[in-house]
Amino acid sequence: MMHVKTTGTIHGVGLGPGDVDLMTVRAHRLISAAQHVAFFRKAGRAGRARKTVEGMLPEGVIEFPMEYPVTTEIPVDDPDYNAVLSEFYATCTTHLRSLAEGGDDVVVLCEGDPFFYGSFMHLYTRLKDIVPVQVVPAITGMSAAWTASGQPITWGDDVLSVLMATLPEADLVRHMAAGDALVVMKIGRNIDKVRRALRATGKYDAAWLVEYASMEGQTVQKLSEAEGRITPYFSIVLVHGNGRRP
Repeated sequence: MMHVKTTGTIHGVGLGPGDVDLMTVRAHRLISAAQHVAFFRKAGRAGRARKTVEGMLPEGVIEFPMEYPVTTEIPVDDPDYNAVLSEFYATCTTHLRSLAEGGDDVVVLCEGDPFFYGSFMHLYTRLKDIVPVQVVPAITGMSAAWTASGQPITWGDDVLSVLMATLPEADLVRHMAAGDALVVMKIGRNIDKVRRALRATGKYDAAWLVEYASMEGQTVQKLSEAEGRITPYFSIVLVHGNGRRP
């Protein structure tokens, strides 16, 4: 009888916000039985996703670190930025595709949820029509952040706006003014711009800063009480909604 080789599956596995206790059972099962595990990281770093699963991977697993060619070295609006990253994702896709076409399953570790501002999406769009790809959703970092704040983020008919701090200041002001509840991500060096936009919309005094939500080193404080503080990339600014309540 002829043996038909089966194509492997690429699994984009959401790890959640960073606390392994907040990982799904499905994610844990796939990671614990992985043949190949791929993960993004900055060159010279272990990678936060890889560190999250330390001790969970089976013996003999083959690791494929995908190291970003750029992070902040080139402005995101520079044409070279997209060109360099596009080539990077294409190279990663070629390797993952070859593993799947060879019959092997691959687990791609994804911080947060794979379909929420994650790098995995760039692999997914390149692979989904070629080899089987499955996605395991996860708790987002913003959900962990508003939970850490101890306050509901939305009430009744509140409109929640999720903004990237990398946006131009005028766009931040426009969206902040329109939203009832706000989540601002990718803070880092953009913190002063975020502060100005919040002040311009009268929402500064209501804003909270959450660093490393659900992770070691988590901090929660009013943004106004963190003046002059250098904020890490893994920071989220929140403005809670105050809508209709029974």
